[in-house]
Amino acid sequence: MRRYLSAAAAVIQPAKMAGILAVWFITVLYVLFQGGKTSLMLFTMVSLLVVYLIAGSLGGVRRSKGSRNLYAEQDKPDLLYAGGHLRVKLTVSIPGFLPLPYVVVREVLKRHNGESWIFEESLIPSFRGQAELRFQTPALERGSYTFAETDIICEDIFGLTQHEGKFLAPGQFQVLPRAVFIPRWQLYERNARLAGPQASRVQSKRETTQINGVRDYVYGDRLTRIHWNATAKTGSWKSKEFEHESIPKTMLVLDSTSVAYSSSGTYELAVSTAASLLGYGVRERIGIGLCCLDKNTKLFPPAESGAERQKMIQYLIDINGEGRGTLAHKLEKVHRMFPKGSYFVLISPQTGQPVLDALRWAESRGMTPSHIHVQNPAGGGRSDEWLNVLTSRGVTGYSVRTLQELPAVLEGGN
Repeated sequence: MRRYLSAAAAVIQPAKMAGILAVWFITVLYVLFQGGKTSLMLFTMVSLLVVYLIAGSLGGVRRSKGSRNLYAEQDKPDLLYAGGHLRVKLTVSIPGFLPLPYVVVREVLKRHNGESWIFEESLIPSFRGQAELRFQTPALERGSYTFAETDIICEDIFGLTQHEGKFLAPGQFQVLPRAVFIPRWQLYERNARLAGPQASRVQSKRETTQINGVRDYVYGDRLTRIHWNATAKTGSWKSKEFEHESIPKTMLVLDSTSVAYSSSGTYELAVSTAASLLGYGVRERIGIGLCCLDKNTKLFPPAESGAERQKMIQYLIDINGEGRGTLAHKLEKVHRMFPKGSYFVLISPQTGQPVLDALRWAESRGMTPSHIHVQNPAGGGRSDEWLNVLTSRGVTGYSVRTLQELPAVLEGGN
């Protein structure tokens, strides 16, 4: 009996446990010194109540278990993009035969950068101890997420004691960066027309009139590209695939210097810009690579395959913008990985001498530099003065304040 009382005292608040035992001890004295049916009945009732409270503290929610299912908008959590919602279904099983009026379920969702969200809801279990919780997360930003241990709290039917339990229902998922469809990028045509040392040694990419095959329809294909015979035979939309002239490789350089960004929204815009350009490169079969100047500089060589692009996107999911030092200094550490004759596209909110040094560094190694200047979405105005400085030096420049305007900016240049 002593072992059960000590176990119950470990989960019941000491003050309440002392009060319950004091009442039970008084009924014992009442039976011993008073006697009679009334004292015996009172002792029996209090003893049953104590047994019920101890039994509830030793079992029930302490041994509860659960399982979790995640659902995105397209029922594919691995394709959840920033700004989307995730639906969660948590099934809870509480063993035991004692009735529970209700239970409070508390969920904690943690992001890779330390942020967390708490979801709390009350449930009424069935007679078999089964309960189901459904909820929807708020709009989620880019990153890796995981659910921590689930807390279950309940009270006995008299509201005298409170019991708590924990269980871990695995639930991990990733949210991809925002991305927009880019139909055209004038970087290649613009650089092909430039004179002097900034001119590209290879002609810009253009489709020939030679059909190279048939591929699946991609959103944005013109009506003239539709291969009607293949579409009629297969029952799904097909587009003509033309041969392309060779073009230089492209290196996207994402500035992840912490002091460069005035807000988290600006950094998210820079990451989304890089993700959108990676999608454009794969769709247009451009050899495109990625260099992230973060706390540790990471470089992915140019590639055309979707698998390589997926590796770059996966890296962008968890990047936090914790870089230190100047752009040129960090680029110098990985200078051997940059292919000569490639396009060097710097995505950064910085202007002035640090950017000019980085662009000059790229030019000295035979690359064609350009700059995509990302601005604070909450700010106003365009950096026309900085774009004029770049133009005077023969460098292509773009200014982006929101992700939605990126396609029009890249198509029309500065």
